[in-house]
Amino acid sequence: MLRLPSLTSLAYFEVAARTRSFAAAAKELNVTPAAISHQIKALEEYLGVELFVRHHRRVSLTPAAREALPDLREGFQALEQAVEKIRSHGDERLIVTVCAEPLFATKWIVPRLHRFYAICPDAEVRLQASLQTVDRARDSAFGAADLKRAGIDVSVRLGYGHYADIEPERLMGLTLVPMCAPALARNVTGAESLHTLPLLRDGTLDRFGEACGWKEWFRQQGSESGGLRELRFGNGLLAQEAALAGQGVLLGVPELHQAELTAGTLEQVSDRSLDCEQAYFVASAGPGEERPIAGQFREWLLGEVHQPA
Repeated sequence: MLRLPSLTSLAYFEVAARTRSFAAAAKELNVTPAAISHQIKALEEYLGVELFVRHHRRVSLTPAAREALPDLREGFQALEQAVEKIRSHGDERLIVTVCAEPLFATKWIVPRLHRFYAICPDAEVRLQASLQTVDRARDSAFGAADLKRAGIDVSVRLGYGHYADIEPERLMGLTLVPMCAPALARNVTGAESLHTLPLLRDGTLDRFGEACGWKEWFRQQGSESGGLRELRFGNGLLAQEAALAGQGVLLGVPELHQAELTAGTLEQVSDRSLDCEQAYFVASAGPGEERPIAGQFREWLLGEVHQPA
């Protein structure tokens, strides 16, 4: 059998060739540009052919690289399909990997998981929490290749629902209302009284291109939004803990704090809400492309939106 170069160097070449940039390839593969350059150089030495012409801030393909690239892409696709076929016969056929932002994963998915296991008792849900599931731009470059690369079957994304080659399904909207600990709630007599209190900010919402927070809430109430004392936290879980400790008023999604609101450890202090343009979406390879267990989890997730926790 013909001796082939390493799959790593071929994969780095494919991404670099597609993006026409070692820096962009490094970002996509979560490595350093130096690692990309090293692998490409090793591949060129192995093949005895230059693959890229190096310019000041970019690279271009040589004729040899341009000719080989389509076949290489087709080869990787065939390899991925073969691996999936093998996996479908093993124990991993019942493993589904799911990713969502920390607050949603912890406060919405986890309390409901027992119901999924009730209908799929042999399944194993591997739940991950990451802020990478929050879209920074209205038109995201996120697509099916990103799911495969990260080994994610189902991603609950917070954003606008516009993706490269995925048709997401809307799970629930992003509606924010003020809430805080009972002791602090006694000091809230209306929208204006909130100006005098510390306001907790979930930094997750700062990742959006369009702002969605306290200033927008006050503006919607026709109130001045200057001079606010905002305490920013890196994610919704941290902001919730601060609210429970009585450190300020949180602008949160009631469905994600339902346990605390029901137990009385948090109280909603205004019925005036801020309806954001962003929402939670379920993204996967989709019917016909996803593994059966991933499809089952996706359908279950969409059905759960109508059920209490």
